[in-house]
Amino acid sequence: METIRTVAWMKEKARAARQEQRIIGLVPTMGALHAGHMALVERAYHECSPVYASIFLNPKQFAANEDLSRYPRPLEADITKLTSAKVGGLFLPDAAEIYPPGFSTYVQVEGVSERLEGKSRAGHFRGVSTVVMKLFEIVQPHYAYFGRKDAQQVRIVQQMARDLNLDVEIVVCPIVREPDGLAMSSRNTYLDAQDRKAATVLVRALRAAEKEIAAGVRDALHLQGVMQKVLQSEPRARVDYAEIVNAETFEPVVRISRRSYGVLAVYIGKTRLIDNMLIEPLGDDLRTEV
Repeated sequence: METIRTVAWMKEKARAARQEQRIIGLVPTMGALHAGHMALVERAYHECSPVYASIFLNPKQFAANEDLSRYPRPLEADITKLTSAKVGGLFLPDAAEIYPPGFSTYVQVEGVSERLEGKSRAGHFRGVSTVVMKLFEIVQPHYAYFGRKDAQQVRIVQQMARDLNLDVEIVVCPIVREPDGLAMSSRNTYLDAQDRKAATVLVRALRAAEKEIAAGVRDALHLQGVMQKVLQSEPRARVDYAEIVNAETFEPVVRISRRSYGVLAVYIGKTRLIDNMLIEPLGDDLRTEV
């Protein structure tokens, strides 16, 4: 696996692949790779050649009070995983390569980026959309692979790609979970033993709402109440939000009648975790996916 550290060389590699009419796949990451990331890589490997992964710990999406300085950076382990997965190349730029001196241009997706994660983490989605736009321009992928755990982020990237007529298809892959249901996340490494056990309250809240939906409940406020009750039963949990939202706009819904998400953001101790459940119409019924 080739490690590519400069924008100029990454663009040259991408240009050559496009000239050869090859299908470029991109898996953008911030490193600290886990099974969720590797599922994206595996999907890309079966659909594209070459596949590039990027590791860039994007400072623009972290607020001053967030965890950039302690974000895990197991680079050697990440490279081993990507090499074993037969990734064609790793784009590994430093911050100055992506944001050179005098950088002052940002991408802002209005509307959907202003709620939930956007409200709780000021400037976060501006940083995400800017760096993803730059990665798309540099790597020139035909397909880019994202996990559904970051559902609002994925929706913003989809909106950006549509609005700016980008020549890339956004591929959304299912959430990958630990055996006890906890969604895979690089931040799970922050959890001590007690917090790790408590963190399963997120998936338990989603599954409680899923059970209600299976029983015929469509009232979103009732479902939010069910999730809140489960979350509040865990002493180590502090709820940021627990909502049922429209899957396109991320605005709250009153009654589920179209594609929606149940979305959660919860502090377990000092660690903020997110999770979600997809809710889709299936004939006269609803299909859920946690």
